Amino acid sequence: MNWVILIVAGLFEVGFTSCLGKIRETTGSEKYWWIVGFVFFLSFSMLLLIKAIQTLPIGTAYAVWTGIGAVGTVLIGIFVFDEPVNFWRLFFISTLIFSIVGLKTVAH
Repeated sequence: MNWVILIVAGLFEVGFTSCLGKIRETTGSEKYWWIVGFVFFLSFSMLLLIKAIQTLPIGTAYAVWTGIGAVGTVLIGIFVFDEPVNFWRLFFISTLIFSIVGLKTVAH
């Protein structure tokens, strides 16, 4: 069950980093709503991470959490913020995914 909690925490990390991207693009009152979203996603991501590490190894849990956040943020950047896509970006994203799966596989 804590692996599911950790995955959800990673998805919330994608949420707060996506809010950072929108904060950069907006002004006025809209910017403050994105800041509220950032604080919301950040808070829940941290709370879920704290819950997950109560039974999972901290090193593995943190690596998986940041990996999910990194991969998700790159994908959001590509699909939402029109960031460039090339072979090397996709290659390194895939190696990161394989590393996350590998860490989960060898964790006890």
